[in-house]
Amino acid sequence: MGALLQGCGSDRVIVQLNTELGNITLEIYEKEAPLTASNFLRYVDEELFKDAKFYRVVTKSNQPQNDIKIEVIQGGLFTEEKMYEPIAHETTEETGILHKDGIISMARNEPGTATSEFFICVGDQPELDFGGKRNPDGQGFAAFGKVIEGMEVVRKIQQQPETDQMLTYQVHILNISRKSL
Repeated sequence: MGALLQGCGSDRVIVQLNTELGNITLEIYEKEAPLTASNFLRYVDEELFKDAKFYRVVTKSNQPQNDIKIEVIQGGLFTEEKMYEPIAHETTEETGILHKDGIISMARNEPGTATSEFFICVGDQPELDFGGKRNPDGQGFAAFGKVIEGMEVVRKIQQQPETDQMLTYQVHILNISRKSL
């Protein structure tokens, strides 16, 4: 698993995500999570994340109704207007990409419902992996990349004022595109 998270030379796909609070650089794992990675990159390449936002933050203190606590920031289009059809679910059991600090993953309701909404883990979140207890179905979420620069920006977003996990002021994604190596 360590080699997977390190990436390797020209096989790396890097995405630069610029927000009004700072920049986040992502490494996307196309080989390990081909379906999920290609779905995310399709939104990036076709510039459909223009006007996307980080709109939800989950902290240990703002989820009193949940026995299983997680910490993430969630973003995306937050509208169905520009969404593509949902993709099949790639579990962490299939990909080997576990929900560790900085991992980016697709938000979903049921397996096979992920579209354009994604989240970034703040700290290790094993309950989001296959077999985890955050969702009753036990299928976890589809992880597909990792923050390689800018976790301080992720943490800054998570610390913004919120009500019931929804940011008081959404953090705008100013630009998101592939970055040349």
